Amino acid sequence: MTYEHLRFEKEAPLTERHRRRGMGAAAPADPRAHGATLLRSFAEVRQQVEQQDVGGFDERRLLKIRLRAGERQLPDFALIPGLEVVSQEEHTIVLAFASEAGLAEVEARLATLAREGAVTRKDLLYVIDGFEHWTPGDRQGAALRETGRPDAERFVLDVELWPQDQLVRREALMASFRAWSDELGVERVDQIASASLLMVRLRCTNEQADLLLRHRDVRTVDLPPRHGLSIGLVLTDINQFPLVVEPQDDVPVVAVLDSGLSTGHPLLGAAVGDAQGYVLPLRLADDVEPWHGTFVSGLALYGDIERRIQDRRFVPELRLLSGRVFNHDGDDQTEFVENAVERAVRELNEQYGCKVFNLSYGDLNKVYDGRHIRGLGYTLDRLTRELGVLFVVSSGNLQLNAIPVDARAQYPDYLFEEGARLVDPGTALNVITVGGLARHEASRDAQRHPDGIEAVPIARSGHPFPLTRRGPSIGGAIKPDLVEHAGNVAALRLPGRFDHRGLGVVSLHGGFAGGHAFKEDVGTSFAAPLVANKAALLLRELPDATPNLLRAVIGAHAAWPGASKALLDPAGDAAGRDRLTQLMGYGQVDDTALLRSLDNAVTLIAEEGISADQCQFFEIPVPDDLWNGGRRTREVSVALAYTPAVRTTRLDYRMTKLRFSLVAADDLESVSRAFQRNREEGMPERSTGRWLSGEIRQAGTLQVSRWTFRQRPREQKLFVVVTRQDAGWSEVLDLDEPYVLCVSIKDRDNADSRLYAEIRTVLQARVQVRARARV
Repeated sequence: MTYEHLRFEKEAPLTERHRRRGMGAAAPADPRAHGATLLRSFAEVRQQVEQQDVGGFDERRLLKIRLRAGERQLPDFALIPGLEVVSQEEHTIVLAFASEAGLAEVEARLATLAREGAVTRKDLLYVIDGFEHWTPGDRQGAALRETGRPDAERFVLDVELWPQDQLVRREALMASFRAWSDELGVERVDQIASASLLMVRLRCTNEQADLLLRHRDVRTVDLPPRHGLSIGLVLTDINQFPLVVEPQDDVPVVAVLDSGLSTGHPLLGAAVGDAQGYVLPLRLADDVEPWHGTFVSGLALYGDIERRIQDRRFVPELRLLSGRVFNHDGDDQTEFVENAVERAVRELNEQYGCKVFNLSYGDLNKVYDGRHIRGLGYTLDRLTRELGVLFVVSSGNLQLNAIPVDARAQYPDYLFEEGARLVDPGTALNVITVGGLARHEASRDAQRHPDGIEAVPIARSGHPFPLTRRGPSIGGAIKPDLVEHAGNVAALRLPGRFDHRGLGVVSLHGGFAGGHAFKEDVGTSFAAPLVANKAALLLRELPDATPNLLRAVIGAHAAWPGASKALLDPAGDAAGRDRLTQLMGYGQVDDTALLRSLDNAVTLIAEEGISADQCQFFEIPVPDDLWNGGRRTREVSVALAYTPAVRTTRLDYRMTKLRFSLVAADDLESVSRAFQRNREEGMPERSTGRWLSGEIRQAGTLQVSRWTFRQRPREQKLFVVVTRQDAGWSEVLDLDEPYVLCVSIKDRDNADSRLYAEIRTVLQARVQVRARARV
């Protein structure tokens, strides 16, 4: 039997957390000497700025302020008149605009400090280690630094400008930059203008690029996106399957944002609700070969197509939407993919109420460097919060020429090199990022010649996909969130030669008219839609589900594959756990009880909102019978999901920070008292049988852990405590931050379990108690 997932509520009391008070910077050993050193540094940098910087939408200067090592919070430099912080690029690097009055004020304060050893707001000067110039080298993006400029007379560059929160100043900056670029004869081909992301795509010469790297209003200059694909083939006759019928009218929809769709494919046509192009130039599907979009769409619609082929049955349970947001035909795509994605999402959400979007896209020119989330990742984080939609994206792939020639010998260690980190938009926090998992081990040659050793798989089944990319994301947030099948790669006898035929993921062939209905390929592009399919199917059971609810339920049902755990964490220590989270995230989704609860596997959902500096308490409804029957495995999984506002100019990218703790206690009062006494730490989280600690999971907006019990805990009850602590730049402290808490309870070893009925009885009793209390 299967059952609807259950709902539960928070308990009283609700307590507040105290705000942390800034302790201020420690005074230097010799304040006068400190002031004199800063004064010299300031004078040198002021001269460099005036001589080397060009452009600017106003007369202010751009200062690079280096903070003392160990300073973790951004000082309130706005207390110095005429100084405005525009970004904190790293823990020790702050960029600020300074007017002439501001420069004079800083210089005067430094002179006073050097002369007298004391000055008004001296704490702001104590945290400064020195002043620097934002150089052309600072402005170069990672891809431009690594590969250099294209070898062409004119080439395309993506230029990010300093964000401006105020609309008037944003428009003034953009107008000034347009006028400056027009005067130079630089061709503008596209732009993005939002509060925290200003970008312009330009076609320019080397001389013009040199000036761009000196422009005061330029934050970074980098190469445009780049992505690579590989092609395979599967020989399966589509005529052996029954005719696909149109899905029912009330089924959920899933949108694939990709390279387009072959709407005439026999296994897709009946389920396609709409297929539109959102990238210029607009073209009909027949004008291109949208095999990548068709391949991804098949997986988003049907899930595991290999299993569908084996079952000889294709019945669409979803309706499919397609939005072409990029090309795979080698054309020069001048438009920002961010603009095409935003147009597609807004239109498909408004017209069809679409909540789940798959985006199997990775920019190989934006390998995450540990700093800010920008570009498409930031755009997806913003749209998730604004529109209430869920994005499922891929972690990105390593290219074959980027892995060692002896990859099999160096696997999986090469996956932890810096060049193997996530690519944009896989770093986005409010989305589900999916990495790759190997499934098959016998290549096509190995199947034909089982005794040969011509092609040996790099990974074993259940190991990380040999081309997958790793996290973490900003602040150490766990990414990817999940993994799914992405194929495998075999190493051939010749060093540096690889093959994936027979080892890939199977899906639909966009070029079916000239060949076969199915294809085989490898890549995390094809892992993401397998998760998008699960998310859309979950909407069938929970039609009003928010992105937070979908992420929380899916996360609560994820676990590391046993084979990957044995490979990456053989000693069961902290280093192995770190390797697992970097590649596996929270693991692969077990869909046994994902969509509906079972007698021995129950999912509980709470949708709440929490104000700043508060704690909320949830008592997990564990029935006494769960502990009966001696030693056996019982599991309690907890997942928290929320969608905070984000800003690209602060180290605290998330405006709001939520976290949860699972504690064991005899009653609610003792838990509440503990958090009242120590609002920062509260009561220590239960560590016995715990999977991932709060320190490991708290940097993300999806946080998951699991506790295994072999017998009844000494304490009588289990509580989940949710706390909120906002970043220093938060502006909405008086508003509740929505979140979803999901708890999954499993009595795995008890075949006679009646856990669902028992938990439902406990919840019904609580409702009655609360009703009597309100009378």
